[in-house]
Amino acid sequence: MALTYSVQKELGRVAPDFDLEGVDGKRYSLKHFAHSRALVVAFICNHCPYVIAVQDRLVALAKEFAPRGMAMIAINSNDTSAYPEDSMDKMKIRARDKGFVFPYVLDETQEVARAYDAVCTPDLYLYAREGSEFVLRYHGRLDDNWKEPEKVVRRDLAEAIQAVLSQEGVTMDQLPSMGCNIKWKG
Repeated sequence: MALTYSVQKELGRVAPDFDLEGVDGKRYSLKHFAHSRALVVAFICNHCPYVIAVQDRLVALAKEFAPRGMAMIAINSNDTSAYPEDSMDKMKIRARDKGFVFPYVLDETQEVARAYDAVCTPDLYLYAREGSEFVLRYHGRLDDNWKEPEKVVRRDLAEAIQAVLSQEGVTMDQLPSMGCNIKWKG
Protein backbone atom coordinates (compact mmCIF):
# COMPACT_ATOMS: atom_id res chain seq x y z
CA MET A 1 0.00 0.00 0.00
CA ALA A 2 1.54 3.28 -1.12
CA LEU A 3 0.12 6.37 0.59
CA THR A 4 -0.96 8.75 -2.16
CA TYR A 5 -2.52 12.21 -2.03
CA SER A 6 -5.03 13.43 -4.58
CA VAL A 7 -3.70 16.00 -7.02
CA GLN A 8 -5.67 19.26 -7.09
CA LYS A 9 -7.62 19.71 -10.29
CA GLU A 10 -8.60 22.97 -11.92
CA LEU A 11 -12.03 23.92 -10.66
CA GLY A 12 -14.56 24.57 -13.39
CA ARG A 13 -13.61 21.48 -15.38
CA VAL A 14 -16.54 19.61 -16.88
CA ALA A 15 -17.02 16.03 -15.67
CA PRO A 16 -15.93 13.45 -18.24
CA ASP A 17 -18.74 11.11 -19.18
CA PHE A 18 -18.56 7.37 -18.62
CA ASP A 19 -20.56 4.22 -19.24
CA LEU A 20 -19.91 1.68 -16.50
CA GLU A 21 -21.66 -1.39 -15.13
CA GLY A 22 -22.81 -1.32 -11.54
CA VAL A 23 -23.10 -4.06 -8.96
CA ASP A 24 -26.86 -4.04 -9.66
CA GLY A 25 -26.27 -5.05 -13.31
CA LYS A 26 -27.33 -1.61 -14.63
CA ARG A 27 -25.12 0.70 -16.68
CA TYR A 28 -24.45 4.23 -15.44
CA SER A 29 -23.40 7.42 -17.19
CA LEU A 30 -23.71 11.11 -16.35
CA LYS A 31 -27.18 11.07 -17.96
CA HIS A 32 -28.33 8.89 -15.06
CA PHE A 33 -27.78 11.90 -12.76
CA ALA A 34 -29.21 14.60 -15.05
CA HIS A 35 -31.85 15.64 -12.50
CA SER A 36 -29.36 15.97 -9.64
CA ARG A 37 -28.19 19.41 -8.56
CA ALA A 38 -24.85 18.06 -7.35
CA LEU A 39 -22.87 14.89 -8.01
CA VAL A 40 -20.14 13.31 -5.94
CA VAL A 41 -17.86 11.02 -7.92
CA ALA A 42 -15.92 8.87 -5.45
CA PHE A 43 -13.09 6.64 -6.61
CA ILE A 44 -12.99 3.83 -4.05
CA CYS A 45 -12.25 0.12 -3.84
CA ASN A 46 -12.84 -2.76 -1.45
CA HIS A 47 -9.43 -3.44 0.05
CA CYS A 48 -7.95 -0.01 0.84
CA PRO A 49 -7.90 0.68 4.61
CA TYR A 50 -8.53 4.39 3.96
CA VAL A 51 -11.73 3.56 2.06
CA ILE A 52 -12.79 0.98 4.63
CA ALA A 53 -12.38 3.66 7.33
CA VAL A 54 -14.67 6.16 5.54
CA GLN A 55 -17.19 4.03 3.64
CA ASP A 56 -19.87 4.30 6.35
CA ARG A 57 -19.42 8.09 6.31
CA LEU A 58 -19.87 8.12 2.54
CA VAL A 59 -23.14 6.20 2.90
CA ALA A 60 -24.30 8.61 5.64
CA LEU A 61 -23.34 11.60 3.49
CA ALA A 62 -25.30 10.23 0.53
CA LYS A 63 -28.35 9.69 2.74
CA GLU A 64 -28.01 13.15 4.29
CA PHE A 65 -27.88 15.11 1.03
CA ALA A 66 -29.88 12.95 -1.42
CA PRO A 67 -33.20 14.55 -0.38
CA ARG A 68 -31.74 17.94 -1.33
CA GLY A 69 -30.67 16.91 -4.82
CA MET A 70 -27.20 15.43 -4.45
CA ALA A 71 -26.30 12.12 -6.07
CA MET A 72 -23.22 9.99 -5.58
CA ILE A 73 -21.50 7.32 -7.62
CA ALA A 74 -18.60 5.16 -6.43
CA ILE A 75 -16.13 3.95 -9.05
CA ASN A 76 -13.65 1.12 -8.54
CA SER A 77 -10.79 1.47 -11.04
CA ASN A 78 -8.32 -0.98 -9.51
CA ASP A 79 -6.75 -3.82 -11.48
CA THR A 80 -9.00 -6.68 -10.36
CA SER A 81 -6.65 -9.32 -11.80
CA ALA A 82 -3.89 -8.29 -9.41
CA TYR A 83 -6.35 -7.42 -6.60
CA PRO A 84 -9.15 -10.00 -6.72
CA GLU A 85 -10.68 -8.58 -3.52
CA ASP A 86 -11.77 -5.65 -5.74
CA SER A 87 -13.59 -7.89 -8.26
CA MET A 88 -17.19 -7.26 -9.28
CA ASP A 89 -18.35 -10.24 -7.20
CA LYS A 90 -16.64 -8.81 -4.11
CA MET A 91 -17.99 -5.33 -4.94
CA LYS A 92 -21.52 -6.74 -4.89
CA ILE A 93 -20.94 -8.19 -1.44
CA ARG A 94 -19.43 -4.94 -0.12
CA ALA A 95 -22.28 -2.81 -1.49
CA ARG A 96 -24.86 -5.13 0.06
CA ASP A 97 -23.12 -5.53 3.41
CA LYS A 98 -22.44 -1.81 3.80
CA GLY A 99 -25.82 -0.67 2.51
CA PHE A 100 -24.51 1.45 -0.35
CA VAL A 101 -27.32 3.79 -1.39
CA PHE A 102 -25.46 4.89 -4.51
CA PRO A 103 -24.29 3.04 -7.62
CA TYR A 104 -21.00 1.18 -7.20
CA VAL A 105 -19.47 0.62 -10.63
CA LEU A 106 -16.38 -1.05 -12.08
CA ASP A 107 -13.99 0.87 -14.35
CA GLU A 108 -12.41 -2.27 -15.78
CA THR A 109 -10.42 -0.48 -18.49
CA GLN A 110 -9.31 2.27 -16.06
CA GLU A 111 -10.18 4.84 -18.72
CA VAL A 112 -12.54 6.70 -16.40
CA ALA A 113 -9.94 7.06 -13.65
CA ARG A 114 -7.51 8.41 -16.23
CA ALA A 115 -10.10 10.84 -17.61
CA TYR A 116 -10.73 12.19 -14.11
CA ASP A 117 -7.01 12.11 -13.22
CA ALA A 118 -7.87 10.07 -10.14
CA VAL A 119 -4.82 8.76 -8.30
CA CYS A 120 -5.93 7.37 -4.94
CA THR A 121 -8.74 5.72 -3.03
CA PRO A 122 -10.70 7.55 -1.89
CA ASP A 123 -10.41 10.33 -4.46
CA LEU A 124 -13.48 12.56 -4.12
CA TYR A 125 -14.89 15.01 -6.66
CA LEU A 126 -17.94 17.26 -6.24
CA TYR A 127 -19.67 18.62 -9.32
CA ALA A 128 -22.46 21.19 -9.56
CA ARG A 129 -24.96 20.81 -12.37
CA GLU A 130 -24.77 23.91 -14.50
CA GLY A 131 -27.13 23.68 -17.44
CA SER A 132 -26.60 20.26 -18.98
CA GLU A 133 -23.09 19.76 -17.59
CA PHE A 134 -21.52 18.90 -14.27
CA VAL A 135 -18.78 21.38 -13.34
CA LEU A 136 -16.07 20.63 -10.77
CA ARG A 137 -16.46 22.73 -7.63
CA TYR A 138 -14.58 20.66 -5.02
CA HIS A 139 -11.85 18.03 -5.11
CA GLY A 140 -10.41 16.99 -1.77
CA ARG A 141 -10.76 15.12 1.46
CA LEU A 142 -13.94 13.86 3.08
CA ASP A 143 -13.15 15.32 6.49
CA ASP A 144 -10.30 16.07 8.88
CA ASN A 145 -9.91 12.62 10.45
CA TRP A 146 -10.01 9.67 8.09
CA LYS A 147 -9.24 7.12 10.80
CA GLU A 148 -11.38 8.14 13.78
CA PRO A 149 -14.86 9.37 12.83
CA GLU A 150 -15.68 10.33 16.41
CA LYS A 151 -12.86 12.90 16.28
CA VAL A 152 -14.00 14.63 13.08
CA VAL A 153 -14.25 18.39 13.55
CA ARG A 154 -14.52 19.57 9.96
CA ARG A 155 -16.61 17.79 7.34
CA ASP A 156 -14.98 19.29 4.25
CA LEU A 157 -17.00 17.49 1.58
CA ALA A 158 -20.29 18.06 3.43
CA GLU A 159 -19.52 21.79 3.69
CA ALA A 160 -18.76 21.90 -0.04
CA ILE A 161 -21.99 20.04 -0.87
CA GLN A 162 -23.93 22.48 1.31
CA ALA A 163 -22.37 25.42 -0.55
CA VAL A 164 -23.17 23.93 -3.97
CA LEU A 165 -26.76 23.08 -3.04
CA SER A 166 -27.20 26.59 -1.63
CA GLN A 167 -25.80 27.99 -4.89
CA GLU A 168 -22.92 29.61 -3.08
CA GLY A 169 -19.34 29.34 -4.14
CA VAL A 170 -17.12 26.77 -2.45
CA THR A 171 -14.66 29.14 -0.81
CA MET A 172 -12.89 26.89 1.69
CA ASP A 173 -9.38 25.57 1.28
CA GLN A 174 -9.52 22.27 -0.57
CA LEU A 175 -7.14 19.89 1.13
CA PRO A 176 -6.18 16.72 -0.73
CA SER A 177 -7.69 13.35 -0.06
CA MET A 178 -5.27 10.59 0.87
CA GLY A 179 -5.33 6.86 0.52
CA CYS A 180 -3.92 3.94 -1.39
CA ASN A 181 -2.78 4.55 -4.92
CA ILE A 182 -5.03 3.26 -7.66
CA LYS A 183 -3.74 -0.14 -8.71
CA TRP A 184 -2.97 0.38 -12.39
CA LYS A 185 -2.72 -2.48 -14.86
CA GLY A 186 0.72 -3.55 -16.03
